[in-house]
Amino acid sequence: MNKARIAVLVSGGGTNLQALIDAQNNNIINNGEIRLVISNKPEAYALKRADKANIDAICINKKECGSQEAFEKAIIAKLEAYGIDLIVLAGFMSILSEEFTSRYPKRIINIHPSLIPSFCGKGYYGLHVHEAALAKGVKVTGATVHFVNEIPDGGEIIMQKAVEVKDGDTAEALQLRVMEEAEWIILPAAVEMIAKEIAK
Repeated sequence: MNKARIAVLVSGGGTNLQALIDAQNNNIINNGEIRLVISNKPEAYALKRADKANIDAICINKKECGSQEAFEKAIIAKLEAYGIDLIVLAGFMSILSEEFTSRYPKRIINIHPSLIPSFCGKGYYGLHVHEAALAKGVKVTGATVHFVNEIPDGGEIIMQKAVEVKDGDTAEALQLRVMEEAEWIILPAAVEMIAKEIAK
């Protein structure tokens, strides 16, 4: 069976990467296989998670590359070396240029911890998203998987899942609930859906 070759780009702890690894082990992701993990931060715990799962993992540091262009070229070289079909941004804290995203139309997806178009775009990442949701007083938030284009959080929506905001929620408590009830469910589901299309 042909499987779509997947690369996961990460910057931090790699909880969404872990959700993808678990989904692969539990046959939720059948039509794709994670072949490569790339981090832009050498200290990212996600690299250790990849290592434990016997997945090739490398760090490409933007500072060491010296420019955005050199950084993206280094990533592209790795993606091509591994014959990657699908790129998953899972907490990847580096904005990719139009030059990069246009190379891979409908082949880069991202998970965002809100229901786009709410609380998204420049500056909305990590806890900031949940702080903004609580500050606004919304009763429902969630997560969105979307295709990536040159506009931060601007690509077409693939899947969304709503999560209730509870009285007394802190940003941290809300972040964890959104991960458990939405992100870790819809990201593997979206990856499988797209991998199935690619693997046809």
